[in-house]
Amino acid sequence: MLQRVINATGTLLHTNLGRAPFGFTQEAGFRNLELDLETGERGSRQSQAPMLLARACGAESAMVVNNCASAVMLVLAALARGRGVAVSRGELVEIGGGFRVPDVMEQSGATLVEVGTTNRTRRADYERRITDPATDIALVMAVHQSNFTIEGFTEMPTTAELADLGVPLVADIGSGLLDAACPWLSDGPPAWLVDEPAAKQTLEAGARLVAFSGDKLLGGPQAGIIAGDAELVAACAAHPLARALRPGGLVLGALQDVALAYLRRDGDAIPFWRMATVHIDDLRARAQAIGVGTISDTMAVPGGGTLPTVEIPSVGITVPGDHRAALRAASPPIMARVDQQTTICDLRTVDPPDDAALGAALRSLPS
Repeated sequence: MLQRVINATGTLLHTNLGRAPFGFTQEAGFRNLELDLETGERGSRQSQAPMLLARACGAESAMVVNNCASAVMLVLAALARGRGVAVSRGELVEIGGGFRVPDVMEQSGATLVEVGTTNRTRRADYERRITDPATDIALVMAVHQSNFTIEGFTEMPTTAELADLGVPLVADIGSGLLDAACPWLSDGPPAWLVDEPAAKQTLEAGARLVAFSGDKLLGGPQAGIIAGDAELVAACAAHPLARALRPGGLVLGALQDVALAYLRRDGDAIPFWRMATVHIDDLRARAQAIGVGTISDTMAVPGGGTLPTVEIPSVGITVPGDHRAALRAASPPIMARVDQQTTICDLRTVDPPDDAALGAALRSLPS
């Protein structure tokens, strides 16, 4: 059965554990999900939490669907069905679960038009396709590579270079960073976020729409957000697929809480950012207080198909042997990792109130 677990793997956005550890509760009762309280008439579920997210990333408008793949499919179906969409060959990615950009595009009814090469794509490659009447390009789509990198002899045009090609630029930025300046963090953006695309800056650079996940760097529930030009968002909302892909009230309520935290610049209210930015000295003090095993320097990772080469300094408790099965049998279950026959419990991904349960489970292991 589904149950709460302690994530001691050091992977902050662990896909198998539900990615961002955002909690949301509400009392049983009715909600004004699709009711305009001022007029008493029927409203839209896209007029509340999505508009707060739009404000947080500087977009004219926004809407929410059930995940980022759905967001991309809806954008393509609404804006490019039966027409071409230009995508760099270096961005034809496969994400977790075997979902591939070409497959999502095929289901939307749009036609994939590949441009450039795997490692080098230039603005001129897009221009040639757009000016060719045979390709009938409706959109240029930029896709964040997310879970891999290409190094060496590479080239890729910037957002600004693709924004004035005569057709709308849609950017799938994937991970859901709202603003590269991270105004919700008192110390500003952490160094490991460098070069990660953010919704606000991507829109400012000229993209007409961005699409991103709700359960990655945004730190909320599973969702897909489409934000940007109000006319294009409205076209997506009016498409028949929008009803099939819409989220329920619980997801929208959770996203409203997330958006309000961002708007009041309260990163501590978002568990992902608390865990990602906690000082290593605080982690070491917690390890000492737990008082079992060996305290070791470790490296945590963002996970969730984001920032594939990034490591974040952390602190873990290590014990000899592979004890993963015994820790999974604890109450609550504890997920750890093993390296060279040593079990590692990384404290960066453990919520401090769970330290006592982690310590008790480690003490119960056979010596």
